Amino acid sequence: MQKIKDRYLLTVVTGLLALAGVTLFDNLSKRLGYSKRTYRETAAGLFVPSRFYSKSKNGQILGFIMNGVASIFGAGLLTSLITKTGRDLYALKGIVSGVTHGAFLMAIQSSLPWNKMKPKDATSNLSYVLTNAFYGLICGTTIAKLGDDSLFDVEPANDYIKPTIKTSEELDGKYRMFPEINLNHIETRLH
Repeated sequence: MQKIKDRYLLTVVTGLLALAGVTLFDNLSKRLGYSKRTYRETAAGLFVPSRFYSKSKNGQILGFIMNGVASIFGAGLLTSLITKTGRDLYALKGIVSGVTHGAFLMAIQSSLPWNKMKPKDATSNLSYVLTNAFYGLICGTTIAKLGDDSLFDVEPANDYIKPTIKTSEELDGKYRMFPEINLNHIETRLH
């Protein structure tokens, strides 16, 4: 299978796959009665004046587009994290990042005074937390499995910087209590 070599393309693909998975999970949560509103309705509630408009066809399309934007943004943050820190524990990194990303967005959304669609019951909010965890899991898995190995082989940023203080090995085995003091410089001035 051809792996994705471009971080931006990996971010978009990851965000769209996660959006599809979250939409299915969110719809299932609403059908089972765990959530009173879908993410689409909640997102649309930020931009339309009433609950009626957020449940309309155009409101649903607007909510889906806004969820897509948030999904791709979150996928970008997670792509950066995983490609810089490695693929180990990608599922855990994804879940924690997904829940954090979702909590941050919900906190911003809930604080807006004109938002008429913020969830007020604990069950809906817990459903959103699970949805965000599922989102993060999809993102983490997609990044780890579809990302080309070259994205994860980033050399450390400080490989080219020379150390300013010698280590104990560099001092010929002599232990110094204050290695930042250049005793050679002091000794030459005393003679």
